[in-house]
Amino acid sequence: MALKAASGSIPSADTSSADKEEEKSETYSHSMTEAMGAVLTYRHELGMNYNFIRPDLIVGSCLQTPEDVDKLCRIGVKTIFCLQQDPDLEYFGVDINAIREYAKTCNDIQHLRAEIRDFDAFDLRRRLPVVVSKLYKAINSNGGVTYIHCTAGLGRAPAVALAYMFWVLGYKLNEAHTLLQSKRSCFPKLDAIKSATADILTGLSKKSVTLSWEGSNCSTVEISGLDIGWGQEFRPNRRKLIYL
Repeated sequence: MALKAASGSIPSADTSSADKEEEKSETYSHSMTEAMGAVLTYRHELGMNYNFIRPDLIVGSCLQTPEDVDKLCRIGVKTIFCLQQDPDLEYFGVDINAIREYAKTCNDIQHLRAEIRDFDAFDLRRRLPVVVSKLYKAINSNGGVTYIHCTAGLGRAPAVALAYMFWVLGYKLNEAHTLLQSKRSCFPKLDAIKSATADILTGLSKKSVTLSWEGSNCSTVEISGLDIGWGQEFRPNRRKLIYL
């Protein structure tokens, strides 16, 4: 009995590491819930999780080790499409270089990155056309099953999958969304996809706007709500300001 207990015990260092992983997951889940406006949970310590949305399309959470590449190879994945930025990877201690280098040694699988800022609907809208274009080219080239992931696989990844199904595969947006939700509980930003669609239809053109207001006794001018993401700072050119 003593030997059995010893073999089943968890070293204190491992316990501490596991506790830190859980704490990071809880913090991330809390931030995600606040930013996305829905109760969402991600447990990084439980490993990679995913769902087939179509026989050739998977949405899931991030790869954590090179061994995860082997897992995806075994289910027919030919393209790993990563939407994470470096800070996302660093937060959970994911060595993206090791994963990418290992993928290069495997036959018939390609690892690609197309970064979108986490919890930022404006950056999602802005980046979607370029990201989906890159995804489309990869799928056409590699065939097989495609694995789209962000960190938790609950926001950016399902949004990119939806946009691809809508723009490329010919689904109606609501039909694609219904299918997605039937396969994976997630919260893609539909308004960002709709706005990105409008951007494409209008040619992504930009026009100069002149803003004017009464008084000139201000030191700085900051603008929000004019197509600017909350995480971005926009300062107008003071030389072009008009005071009334």
